[in-house]
Amino acid sequence: MAIEHQRSMTVEEYFQVEDDNLDIRYEYIDGRVYAMAGGTANHDTIKSNMQRILWHLLRGSNCRVYSSDMKVYISETRYFHPDVTVTCDPRDRGTIQAIQAPRLVVEVLSPTTELTDRTWKLKNYRAHPTIEEYVLVDSRSLKIEIYHKENNKWIYDAYENNEEIPLYSVGVSFSLADAYTDVEFEEHAEDYR
Repeated sequence: MAIEHQRSMTVEEYFQVEDDNLDIRYEYIDGRVYAMAGGTANHDTIKSNMQRILWHLLRGSNCRVYSSDMKVYISETRYFHPDVTVTCDPRDRGTIQAIQAPRLVVEVLSPTTELTDRTWKLKNYRAHPTIEEYVLVDSRSLKIEIYHKENNKWIYDAYENNEEIPLYSVGVSFSLADAYTDVEFEEHAEDYR
């Protein structure tokens, strides 16, 4: 969930707000700044698992894996903080403040962000010229959904149980179960019927 700052600001002012508030991440959308709210322990565990999995699989390659601490340039008027981002562009290293050429983006779904992640952010990510894959990881059940670009068309796949998850944009795969290591789902009363 995001909390909006009411005043409109420039990109430069947005960068300054982030520099001045290192404990809070903000997304910049058409002149408005939105503080990113914290998530559950499961959300953070899944995000950390995905970052660790991708880092391990891509270690030694020309690709880099970044956490939600890094902002991603979406357009002249939009900067997001995806949960995990992979870029294989050498310009996205060192002292840069925003990733310019992401290849793969991961968002961990939560009840407060799911609709935005599935609709508005999906539209923005699909329109980005360098993004080839968008991964949605459910934080309430064992399910990963992927949109990947193939011959200029976006293909949707959903994975459940202990399936192997292919990431075509970076040429690796991982077990769905690994994304949920140490995640504890709540037991619901209807599960006992």
